[in-house]
Amino acid sequence: MATTTNFSVRMDSDIKKQCETLYGELDINLTTAINVFLRQSLRGGGFPFDIRIEQPNKETIAAMLEAERIARDSSVKRYSNVEDALRVLKE
Repeated sequence: MATTTNFSVRMDSDIKKQCETLYGELDINLTTAINVFLRQSLRGGGFPFDIRIEQPNKETIAAMLEAERIARDSSVKRYSNVEDALRVLKE
């Protein structure tokens, strides 16, 4: 039988609660989930998933900022469906 050891991890308490709920639905506890992560890391020789910084380009960032501005602007006309919006565009 393998020798076990304890270690402490500092994490955001909300993240911990969410993960406990998620893994609980899979019938495993957080300790088991961490052990799975570590074993997969050893098996794959690194993180068991891709680690990337996905940054949108300038055009996408500008569009996202404009969408946020429009969403907050109460003077912007709202449409309940695409057909209504398209009809106004064609006028």
